[in-house]
Amino acid sequence: MKRAPNKSHCPVNYALESFGDSWTLLIVRDIVFWGKKTYGEFLESEEHIATNVLASRLAQMEQNNILTKAPCATDKRKEVYNLTNKGLDLIPIVLEMAGWGTTYDPETAAPKDFVAYAYAHRDAVFAQVRETVKNGGSLFAGADSVVRQLGMTK
Repeated sequence: MKRAPNKSHCPVNYALESFGDSWTLLIVRDIVFWGKKTYGEFLESEEHIATNVLASRLAQMEQNNILTKAPCATDKRKEVYNLTNKGLDLIPIVLEMAGWGTTYDPETAAPKDFVAYAYAHRDAVFAQVRETVKNGGSLFAGADSVVRQLGMTK
């Protein structure tokens, strides 16, 4: 018997079935925080996702309309992944999770000054992160990163 796409029509269940494993959210994190866009860049993350798991998650995220995939403009052998509007809507969730982790992980690598600023100016910062990522930038990496826009780099 074929299982229904969702176990129930509970909104929490829908969210968990759409993006509810750690690998999916870590891929979103890599796009948002570090501007990663290719399969190879995702493989380089410190969590060391297995190639078969990465391929499966990327396909699932594309099927769930969280990501789009397109040929790389500079190297047609590569494909680049970008967040859709549905994927961009995950940014506040990932930022909230990062803030929670920063609060409770005594060994966090997160920049606490940025997290404090982001919480003090939550709506504006979350909107700025979304717009920057939508335009191809990221939170921490690159010349157009949010932290550079805010003057928070060394």
